[in-house]
Amino acid sequence: MLDWTDKHCRFFHRLLTHKTRLYTEMVTTGALLHGDQPRHLDFNVEEHPVALQLGGSEPADLAACAKLAEQWGYDEVNLNCGCPSERVQRGAFGACLMAEPALVADGIKAMLDAVSIPVTIKHRIGIDRLESYEFVRDFVGAIAAVGCEVFIVHARNAWLQGISPKENRELPPLRYELVHRLKRDFPELTIVLNGGVKTDEEIAVQLQHVDGVMVGRQAYHEPWQMAAWDQHFFDRNGPAQSREQVEVEWLKYLEAQVASGRPWSQAMRHALGLWNGQAGARRWRQIWSDHQYKAMDAAAVATLATQSRTGIAAHVAEHQAQTEALRQAAASV
Repeated sequence: MLDWTDKHCRFFHRLLTHKTRLYTEMVTTGALLHGDQPRHLDFNVEEHPVALQLGGSEPADLAACAKLAEQWGYDEVNLNCGCPSERVQRGAFGACLMAEPALVADGIKAMLDAVSIPVTIKHRIGIDRLESYEFVRDFVGAIAAVGCEVFIVHARNAWLQGISPKENRELPPLRYELVHRLKRDFPELTIVLNGGVKTDEEIAVQLQHVDGVMVGRQAYHEPWQMAAWDQHFFDRNGPAQSREQVEVEWLKYLEAQVASGRPWSQAMRHALGLWNGQAGARRWRQIWSDHQYKAMDAAAVATLATQSRTGIAAHVAEHQAQTEALRQAAASV
């Protein structure tokens, strides 16, 4: 997710789950070929398995960037054909490419010929008012014909005119049945469903129909949910034993960032949801977000945030105990 899933975010997520695959922000081929490659491609070894997501349309450029992904150690390179933003459309990539399956197929084949790591694609089920199943079926068929085996399918159309990217994640209706049908019609392919799935129960339901589920903003805003995924979906123990333990490990990362000359606040924004749903979470977030503390040592801010959170939690527990005592007293009368 653009401006969200940078390397700091991905390191934080790895403190919660080891088995799920992480994806970078979409990086354009132009940014990689003509910009600061280390800034875009550097990542922490702890992030594996991690995929580089590309935005672009020229086969030669895509092949060159796929080679860079392999050289830098990524486990997968993914072509984004799902982003509907006007800025992306002006660059002639993203969701608008679904109207040009032959060009997409050429790009995928160029990448497959250039590297040995998996080359995958993320796309929508349609664009604008092209809502027939046959449209997405033929698109998938054309890309599969050149050797692509993994399709991450956002189960909404992309409306390319008149609405914002945020609205494009909400207004076009979800049609999971089209993604399920793709799996039935292409059983040899790996079909991953994306869009609107929030709870672990909803993930489990979708896994009865497809091979995988991609979760985006839900995972970002409610990160503790990921702590159960290794056990629930991979039958493996995950790394996160408690929120406190994750916070301790994350603080070490923040201190390492400061030691390398980077402000801890650049990374900390990705972890503000750690205590969501718990007493004192709002105050904890406020402490970490308060500009007056940005110049302080991260450990000192962590102490303040924890004191604020636990103080509120203790107050809530005391209130609950008093309420229960009154309830029991009233019941005994």
